[in-house]
Amino acid sequence: QVRLEESGGGLVQAGGSLRLACAASGGTFRSYVMGWFRQAQGNEREFVAAISGESTITNVADSAKGRFTISRDDAKSTVYLQMNNLKPEDTAVYYCAARGGFAVRPNLYPYWGQGTQVTVSS
Repeated sequence: QVRLEESGGGLVQAGGSLRLACAASGGTFRSYVMGWFRQAQGNEREFVAAISGESTITNVADSAKGRFTISRDDAKSTVYLQMNNLKPEDTAVYYCAARGGFAVRPNLYPYWGQGTQVTVSS
């Protein structure tokens, strides 16, 4: 059983930056693909970014390309999401998730954190 805990959310002005972290426990962290997803109020959960074990593969949603960077530290069992040039439309609850193979659809991820709120003011 993998347990995930996000941190780093908060309130930031448009154009600002935040760095989210997701600490994992249980399982073999380096064997998991780690994903970041977000869900704005009234919307479905959507893919933001994913990274494979040992960082060999990364994928970032078009809406985040050039602004968000996903990375991981397998020694610390932690995945990060660096978010720069934030926009009001980035406001959402951000979740990290884990699965055994690479995927971008949230329903394919069996393990989820509780989420962290990111609010971007205009």
